[in-house]
Formats: sequence, structure tokens, C-alpha cells
Amino acid sequence: MATTDKEPWLKKSADREWIITNGLGGYASSTVTGMNTRKYHGLLVAPLNPPVNRRVLLSSLDEEIQVNGKTHKLAVHQYPGTVYPEGYRYLHDFSAEPFPACQYLMENVALRKTIMMVYGENTTVIRYDTSNPHSKSATLRIFPLVNNRNIHGLTKSGNIEFEQHPHKTGTLIRSGQSTLELHSDMDFIPEAWWYYNLEYEEERSRGYPYQEDNFNPGYFEVDIGKGNSSFFVSASTTMREHLDIEGVNRLFESELQRRNKLTLNLWQEGNFLNRLATAGDSFIVSRQSTGSRSLIAGYHWFADWGRDAMIAIPGLTLVTGRFDVAREILTTFASSCNEGLIPNLFPDDPFQPPVYNTVDASLWFIHALWKYLDYTGDLDSVRTMWDTVEDIIGYYHKGTKYDIRMDRDGLISHGGQLTWMDAKVGDREITPRRGKACEINALWYNALMQASLMGEQLGMGTSGFHELAELTKENYKEKFWNEDRGCLYDYIPGPENSGRAGQTNQKDASVRPNQILAVSLPFTMLSVKLEKSILNVVRDELLTPYGLRTLSPSDPGYVGVYRGNTESRDASYHNGTVWPWLLGPYITAHIKVNGDSNNSRMEMITLLEALKGHLGEAGIGTISEVFDGDAPHTPGGCISQAWSVGEIMRACVEDIGINDTDSDL
Repeated sequence: MATTDKEPWLKKSADREWIITNGLGGYASSTVTGMNTRKYHGLLVAPLNPPVNRRVLLSSLDEEIQVNGKTHKLAVHQYPGTVYPEGYRYLHDFSAEPFPACQYLMENVALRKTIMMVYGENTTVIRYDTSNPHSKSATLRIFPLVNNRNIHGLTKSGNIEFEQHPHKTGTLIRSGQSTLELHSDMDFIPEAWWYYNLEYEEERSRGYPYQEDNFNPGYFEVDIGKGNSSFFVSASTTMREHLDIEGVNRLFESELQRRNKLTLNLWQEGNFLNRLATAGDSFIVSRQSTGSRSLIAGYHWFADWGRDAMIAIPGLTLVTGRFDVAREILTTFASSCNEGLIPNLFPDDPFQPPVYNTVDASLWFIHALWKYLDYTGDLDSVRTMWDTVEDIIGYYHKGTKYDIRMDRDGLISHGGQLTWMDAKVGDREITPRRGKACEINALWYNALMQASLMGEQLGMGTSGFHELAELTKENYKEKFWNEDRGCLYDYIPGPENSGRAGQTNQKDASVRPNQILAVSLPFTMLSVKLEKSILNVVRDELLTPYGLRTLSPSDPGYVGVYRGNTESRDASYHNGTVWPWLLGPYITAHIKVNGDSNNSRMEMITLLEALKGHLGEAGIGTISEVFDGDAPHTPGGCISQAWSVGEIMRACVEDIGINDTDSDL
């Protein structure tokens, strides 16, 4: 690629990001060029209270190679008004799999930089493979840029101090309660500097502070002889002084073998589902506070959220046969159930209690547990969580926190901002849905039916669950069916809606995707005719190649672009923005309504082609959180979202029936 072609390529490459994780909630992530464009980027982002309280400890490694007296700087940073150095001009190739690797070429000297994380440790290892075929005089220098801050903040030099203890091949750096060990098989020269006013363009575009300073404790140096050589730098919160290049190679091989086991005998090597299975593994983490595994909702900034975890469990763990992981995640959330509510999220502070402000997470929990039993037949584990199932149904029936309770008509009513459409700016609810929401009551009926069947297998008396389900079914169509639109009202008033700020006593006729769950869940309440009508409305008004819009473009409140500051983004978050996870329920509903035909399955395989292409953009190898409602449907939000990946995997396996002999997905 000619130098004159590089500037447009720089912008395009900066929009492509990679991420690798360590099973603790920690990660390493940057762009294809190595230019950090987010405050969340870094080569070692370590959770001090796994999987949360994540801190950026190593921001980047800036390489330069001196060949015959001329210095070639390979780093790329954005500063006010400029990009410097312009290392992207030497970038010959990039690959994200199996590990992120950059290939540089300067004066016939080649350098390959490959990055991996040690699973279960806050350790990143970077291997440098060099080729110097003509015995030119060459020297490699590597400058670490370190920090010690929460992923959500930024640092200025005057606000942080570092204590450094250098040695021949590295340095120990302390700041506050954090320790960073930099180690190598190269010599370390301790010459400390600050890099000022680095800029993160993604933060600027999102309306956040975007400038910070990073500390450079010195540099590693080695002469590159003729032929091929390999070197490394490791960054860790644990001591790895005795690591050498052979040990580094073993770490790479061990991680590669671990990943291969995730997809072995499942699907064809390198295909769509195998790539998603690898991405799905990144969300499975160990939670220190419970001593069990949990599930991160998305990278870079989400923690483990109950709703997201329950929706993602079938695709990320059950269809891949990781039943032990599914059981642990279910147990993690069941053990923290309070008055019938599964935690919405666990806070960063281990001394703070979970947050419970969700109406659907508990109902999704029952669904996930039922799916677990269906896949495994493990009644013993279900029995240990049966009290949680009974608590959920009991408290939803009689009433619990956040005005969640069953009305006399058998339908669940709830307070504001408790469904997944929960964006809020200050005290203003962006998508008010207080009352009785269509998908919550579809989930309620489904949960009652699933609990009834699980209870029967356990020998429990569950006739009361079935009676509640019948009452719900008797009133659901009458209350929610919108004859004029041929679909469901999104929500209807609850028993105490009168006088609520921002809420009316009118049924909401907005065409939103929530109603697709009334068709896709295992137990539903509507006739086939009505289900077909819902599917047609959703297809005609909400379906895009990347997911379902959250509001019909014909609605006056529709916002087609997800951009700008927090308020602008929240205004569009559930008012037109496309969510890929909703393709899972849509695919299930489509195949169900069309009689599980080969034609309907092939139609859905074709629909997934756009997401297959998406794996090469935004978050490479994974699926973004959201896309614009308007074409060309630019991706946004988190670069890697658990339920985006999980629901696509589930639908591919359970509904489309993709396996190692089907399609080129």
C-alpha cells in the first residue's frame, strides 16, 4: 500500500478494534494500528476485584527500530491537532486470530508483534519475532506507557505518583495499591518520562473527557542480529521474573489449546459459529465475591448483569456443551436472589450489595434454568435452585420491590425503568413503560409453565403455577391485542398509573420489538394467526440485516442514528437503534410461524450474512451491542456484547439447525 494511500486507511483501521480476555474480566484491547481511541483501551486492563474494579495498568508499548542509524517509530498516538508517530506507515499486515498480531516492515527488516493474555491471570505477554536477512545493523527499543486508573476515568501527571524498582531486564512499578511487573529478555534502561495530552477520539465523539497523560518508566533494548530472532515483554500484577522465550512459547501454545477445546467437534474450523464460540468464551468470568463463574454483559465497560446473563446463557454455554459453566452462572445469581428478584448487576465495590432494579431478569432466570434442565436432565442441580423459582413466582404473585406484582387479571404490573428499555437522563425516563409490558407478561406466562413442568419432574406440587398461567392467558389477548395495527400494544396501564409523571392511562401503540417474545418463547398464549400477524409487522417495520429496530421508523419518536453525547445516545438507545440480540427471538419466531420449513431456515441463513461480514469490522471476531436504525446501520455501543453473540449462536443451532455439514456459516 503506497504511503499516499495511508491516511484514509488509518481512519478505517482505527474503527476496527480487537480484544482478548483472561477469564477474570480483564482484557487487552486496541485498534488495528495500535492507536488507542478509547479510555478503555490498554494492553493490561486488570480487575482488582474480579470481574470488576478494572484498572488500566499498561496503556501501550511503543516500538522503534533503528536500521543503519535511521529510526523508524512504529507507535501511533493522537495528540491535539496531529497524529504522531505515524507507525501505521510501516504496518504491512494485521491479523486478529488466533491472537492479535501486527506485521511491520522497514528497510527489509521485519517485525511481528503478537499479543496474548494468560487465562486466569492478570498477565499480558507480547512476543516480538524479527527477521533481518541482510545482516543490517538494527536495534529494537520498546517504550512502555503505564498508568493506574479505573477504566472509566482519565489521568493527569500531577494526580498520580509511581514508585519504580528497576532491574536488568525489567522494573517493578507501584502506585497506590496496585503493582505492575514489567519483565523481558531484553535489557531495561530506566529513563522516566511523561507523555502528555494523548487524545482518545471515541471519547471525544461520545461527549466525554478525552485527554490524559501516561508515564514512561524507561525502555527495553536489544540488538537484532542476522536471521530470525524472538523476544518478549510481559506485564503482570504477579511476579514472573523467571519467564523466558521458551516459557512464553509454552504460554501461547497452552492458550491456543484451551481455545481449541471450546469448539472441538462442534463446527467447522474457522466458520461463523466457531468464531462466535471463541468470542462467547470471553464473557465467561470468575467472580471473586461468590467464588463462582459469572457472565460479563459486554466489553469494554459492562460488568455482569443479571438480565443479559440469563438471556445469553443458552447460546454461550448450553449449545456449546459447557453445562458446568451454565450451572455455576445460574447458581451465582440464584444465591443472591432477594425477595424474588435476581440481581440486575453486581457493583464494583465488593462491600456493596447487588442492585435489583429489573422486572425481567428473574423471569429470564426461570427460562434459563428450564433450558439447562432440558439440555442436561440434571434434576439434582435444579432442585438446589428450586427455592429461588418458588420465591420468584411467590413474590411476583403477592408483590415485591419496585411495584412488581400480579394484578387481579393475572398480568404483572411494575414500576418505571425496570424492563430492558431502561435508558434514563436525570429523572427523565427516555422510554416510559410503567404498567404492564407485553414482553414481561409473555415471560411471566412462560415462566409459570416452565416452573410447573420442572416442579412436576421434581415431585413438587405446582398446580397453583398452572392456574396462574391460565388466568394470565385468559386476559393477555384481550388486554394487549391492537386490532388496528395487527400486533400487540407495547404496554398498557397498570392498576396505579393514574397521575404518574410522564405516564398516561392510554395503551401504548408504538411498534416495538418486545412483542416478538410473545411468539418466540417456548410457551405462548396467542393463536397461530395472531402470531403470524405480529411477525409480519415486526418484519415490515423493524427488521434490518443486523437485528430489530427498537421503534418503527414511521413513529414520530423514531431516532435513526446512535451518535453524540450521553443524552443524544440515550434518546435513540431504544427509540430506533438496532439490537442484534433481538435477531435470536426473531429467527425462532420466523421458523416457528412458518412451520419449521427448509425454506424458512434458508431464509434465516441468508439474513445472517450481514452479521457474518460484521465479524471483520468494529470488534473483530465478535458482535457489537447496537447498530444505527438507518442504513448503512453503522455499529455502535460496546464492540462485543454477550447477548448479541449468545442469541445468534442459540438461534443458529436450535432453530436453523446449523452444524458441521450445513451451509458456509
